[in-house]
Amino acid sequence: MSRFGWMTLWFLTLLLCFSVSNAVGQGPGVSESEIKIGSCSALDGPARQLGLQTVLGATAYFSYINEHGGVNGRKVSLVSFDDGYDPEKTATCFASLKRENVFAGGFFVGTPTAARYLPMAEADHMPVAGLFTGAQFLYEPLKHYVVNLRASYNDETREQVDNLLESGVKKIGVIYQDDGFGKAVLEGVRLALSKHGGFPVALGSFERNTLDVKQGIASVRSAKPDAVIIAGPYAPAAEIVKEAHAQGWRPLFLTVSFVGTEAFINAAGVESEGTVITQVVPTYDQTHLPTVKLYRECLSKYMSATQPSFVSLEAFVNAMIIAEGLKRAGQNPTREKFITAIESMNGFDIGLGSEAHLKFSPQHHKGLGHVYPTVVRGGKPQVFSDWAVVLAQK
Repeated sequence: MSRFGWMTLWFLTLLLCFSVSNAVGQGPGVSESEIKIGSCSALDGPARQLGLQTVLGATAYFSYINEHGGVNGRKVSLVSFDDGYDPEKTATCFASLKRENVFAGGFFVGTPTAARYLPMAEADHMPVAGLFTGAQFLYEPLKHYVVNLRASYNDETREQVDNLLESGVKKIGVIYQDDGFGKAVLEGVRLALSKHGGFPVALGSFERNTLDVKQGIASVRSAKPDAVIIAGPYAPAAEIVKEAHAQGWRPLFLTVSFVGTEAFINAAGVESEGTVITQVVPTYDQTHLPTVKLYRECLSKYMSATQPSFVSLEAFVNAMIIAEGLKRAGQNPTREKFITAIESMNGFDIGLGSEAHLKFSPQHHKGLGHVYPTVVRGGKPQVFSDWAVVLAQK
């Protein structure tokens, strides 16, 4: 071979080695111009509003950051797949994420589905950041590749139970969806009551993705509780309050953030009035908070036909955390660098007020723990601080 031939071969080999080295130096789903995030959530079926609102909120923030140059010069894209809030569809949905070669997962919806996704993500070393569930198994034991923003269901039910008892409400029942989500909320209620030497006075259940709630109501009504905590998404939760009121039964109904507040109010109509719903982000009318202000501006600019919701606001904040983690992971982000970057955000001000500074660390993958109680008044969720006043108005 001529000297020119050897030099050409040497140059091509060097170029190939450089390309391989560069590819190895950054994670899957990362190109020169893009970082790809993948979502599996309920985009169809009776819980679809939760998934659609989650994807909407994430897309609003990624649209904003991409318009302002992306993250370290790369655009952030979101590919979304439907799992119908059905654990049996999770393997197929996760395979779609792998086929898309996403850098990380995010914006998953639901406890029973998350229970399937997390072992897959851990085995594949795929970070998952921002799940719309507060189940305790997300946090205990610590999972290296799983980081989550929201307060847990234990946090929400403790807020509910402690304040009910302090205000003189002693008899508390639970109507729960008979799956991982419902049982996670039920366990939170039991734990909170046990700390006061109590227990639920009655339990009722219903199947996931159905509106067959009459037996669950009957099982709890017979015990005559003063308050009933509902663990279900918006459609069955709305059916419970409507059916109970139709029967002339009007205890104080409470539910947790996963219900999907706006969808619940729309589905229940006037029967939603007086329902207490704990939230894990502030109300979206508090535009004095920088992130809430930005969220409203982004909805108006990029999603002009949509209304604000707690679900999309939470997803918007999750997207902010993912983008900040990618920024801190540097010009050649890897999955390990990304996790380390999220863990470095202890004390980070996410723009939601003094009680909402992030608490991530290598030993702690739950970003926030604050709970915001709201009550439905005039067809809208209103934040409140005095439980006694709310109970007196019941």
